[in-house]
Order: sequence, then structure tokens, then C-alpha cells
Amino acid sequence: MMRRQTWIALLTVCFSLTALRAQVATVRVRVDVETSAKSAHAPVPSTVVWLTPTDGTAVDPAPVAPSAPLRLTQKNKTFDPHVLVVPAGAAVEFPNRDPFFHNVFSLFEGKRFDLGLYEAGSSRVVHFDRPGISYIFCNIHPEMSGVVITLNTPYYAVVNAEGQIQIPNVPYGRYRLNFWSEGSGPESTPAPSQPIAIAESAPRLVVIRVPAISGHSLAHKNKYGRDYDAPTPDSPIYRQQP
Repeated sequence: MMRRQTWIALLTVCFSLTALRAQVATVRVRVDVETSAKSAHAPVPSTVVWLTPTDGTAVDPAPVAPSAPLRLTQKNKTFDPHVLVVPAGAAVEFPNRDPFFHNVFSLFEGKRFDLGLYEAGSSRVVHFDRPGISYIFCNIHPEMSGVVITLNTPYYAVVNAEGQIQIPNVPYGRYRLNFWSEGSGPESTPAPSQPIAIAESAPRLVVIRVPAISGHSLAHKNKYGRDYDAPTPDSPIYRQQP
């Protein structure tokens, strides 16, 4: 009798664990690009989708910030990667791999900072301590732009080349679906979020529409709110060294 009760208890535990594991779903998002006659074949812009729980939905804790800094490298007058998603509290390193000076700054809705001039081979670190969208620029080279998206949720994903996004293992519950896309510049109105229910009977394909873009450079002013000065050929700040 004792052995039979033990087996029943084990089966009950296994069934309970299986049921708990089953209460998750993969959220699928399709990104449609708003095109015109001139941009009928526009590529899918960089797009990030994330879910924030509402109405007391129980979810896993927010992701822990990594112990080592993440990296946004300056190379060939670009930021690599162009878009970086980090958990709130993360440190991001900004190494200068170009043979001239850079001055990285961000003065918008996310983390505000100004790293000042720093030379080739040196680096700076910024702590992104709260959720937000940080548009990153260089005060010397107007063609440089990058984006750091700081989140306090583990449920996010980045679009692939086919315009598809999948967020796996999302617990059943109610969320708000948020997204950022490349066409949303620092002066743009934030994209509206929308409620979404994750349940066995709920549809899990969401379609979002984003504007088409051409290139990665975002129109912006310098850190003083003025137009950029024309480059000075003889200045070591601008000069490309062999």
C-alpha cells in the first residue's frame, strides 16, 4: 500500500509539473512594412518587440544584468551592433576602434550621457539603469547612429530578415505588447502599445506595421542642439590615418 501511494504521489507531482510547463506559449509577430510606390521592396527595418505583464500576471523575474559589460564598438564611423538590447542595470562598453577621436553622446528619452572626446584604442562605460530607448550619436561624425533598448522584461525578440518575430516560453496571462522600429527616430512619437492575452484559446499571431527606412543614419542635431559643423580636413579628430 505504501509503495502504491508513493507512486500515486510521484505521478501527481509529474502531472502537476507537466501542467505548469504547458502553461506557456510562443508569441509570434509579423512585421509589415508600410510601403509606397517608391519603396515597394523596402527591406524589413530593425524591429524589437517586448511584452510587459499587466493585471497581476505572474512571470519570471526580470533578466539579471550581466557581470561583464556589453559592447557597442565604434569602427569605420559606425556603431556595431547598430541596435543593442540590454537588461536594466547593464553596463555597456563603448570602445573606439577607429584611428581618430569620437565623442559619443545621448540626450534623449533613455539614458542621457556625454562621454566627451576620447582617442583611438580607448574606451568608456555607461550604466543603463532604467528602461528606455537611448539614441546614440557621435558629436563629430553625424553619420554615426546607434540604439540601446533597455528592458525590464525577459520576454522580447528581434525581427529576422523575413519580418518574423518569435518570443518563446511566455506564461499565460495578460500583457502589453510594445515595439520599437528603425523608422522611430528620437523626435518621433513612441509607437502605441497594445494589450495581448496569452492563453490556450487566444490567437498568438500579432501583426504590426512599421515605416520603411533607407539606411541606418537618423537625422539629428549635435549635442548642443545645433547643426553639425563641416569637417576640417587637417584636424586629427576627423582625419583617417593609414
